[in-house]
Amino acid sequence: MTPADHPEPTPATDVQAVELTDAASELIRTLRSMHGPLMFHQSGGCCDGSAPMCYPEGEFRTGGSDVLLASLTVEGVDERIPFWMSTSQYELWRHTRLTVDVVEGRGSGFSLEAPEGVRFLIRSRLI
Repeated sequence: MTPADHPEPTPATDVQAVELTDAASELIRTLRSMHGPLMFHQSGGCCDGSAPMCYPEGEFRTGGSDVLLASLTVEGVDERIPFWMSTSQYELWRHTRLTVDVVEGRGSGFSLEAPEGVRFLIRSRLI
């Protein structure tokens, strides 16, 4: 599915629910140059499923069981990057502000950053 096939949805809230650290923004710029437009999905499963997963845009199919939390703006990236979360996870985390960070170590082999020796990580705080 291409972005043209999937219209830009409206985020779940007007408040920016997802922020990026400088390290996450830098990694996103690198991944964007390697893979094209990107998207995130946060499922809330155990282990790697509880980490934000980065995919080429449209590679992970979203649907009625997902909520668009944010369309992230990253300096140096032309398009916004959608950040999705499963509805069940959103119900648990709806009162938090999420910050996407990067730490050393391998995460899931499905997320684009895995070969880089780092992984995306969510830090949260109540709002």
